[in-house]
Amino acid sequence: MPKRYLHPLAALFIATLSFQCLADSRILATSGATQLEGAAGGGLVPWAVIAGYGDEGEWGGSLAATRVSVDDFQLDATSINIGINNRFEMSLSHHNLKVEPLNLNIRQDIIGLKIKLLGDLIYNSLPQISSGVQYKRNHDELVPFLLGAKDDTGTDYYLSASKLYLNAIMGRNLLINVTGRWTEANQIGLLGFGGHDNGHTLQAEASVGLLINRHWVVGMEYRQKPDNLKAVDEDDWQDVFIGWFPNKHLSTVLAYSDLGDIAGLPNQSGWYLSFQLVH
Repeated sequence: MPKRYLHPLAALFIATLSFQCLADSRILATSGATQLEGAAGGGLVPWAVIAGYGDEGEWGGSLAATRVSVDDFQLDATSINIGINNRFEMSLSHHNLKVEPLNLNIRQDIIGLKIKLLGDLIYNSLPQISSGVQYKRNHDELVPFLLGAKDDTGTDYYLSASKLYLNAIMGRNLLINVTGRWTEANQIGLLGFGGHDNGHTLQAEASVGLLINRHWVVGMEYRQKPDNLKAVDEDDWQDVFIGWFPNKHLSTVLAYSDLGDIAGLPNQSGWYLSFQLVH
């Protein structure tokens, strides 16, 4: 990630550790994990939750390192996010995709903002509803342009609704999240933006997680994808995951992901592993 982006926000994250307003009022695991593009949520899908464990008048956030390793690709993502007042979230993420058959790398940076609009994850009859935006810039546009992408930058807009249902299944808590994303990103932007259908389309995303106890959650995710490129098809993504939240300072997510065809290479499936330092 360019130093001009990472260092100031990382310094801000570290500085908040000494602030009295940095606290951990929210319940364990209600911060979610760090989504692939930097937002608080699942691995593939952003949730309506705000990063960290801070509530009103408090700060929170996380630092995350994620690797997705499938048959012909390896994606490394480094992310940082900060939540303020359990209302606002800002995030940065850097992607480095290694395309093993071509021995090349594709890099991307993502700047994200999220705002909680209404409701609450637990304490309100309405689900928590948040709106977010993710600005993406691809720094290695040769392959995307060869495949028919129109731009090397793009912006996603999304609306997420999340609800934690207490004692839902055999006394265990159940989290359900649905997200609608307005996007023109090809493979989340790693293959550029736009194509023969050179415009934004609405895509559906969803996550379901069952909390086995206060430290462990299992679930699955689904992410619909646009199909803008004439040269190659783009499939929807899905995964099954297990998350471990030993305390409010550390979390880990392990998933088996099915990403379908990517850049003409079929049946890309493999493992997703993410570590987060949280406050």
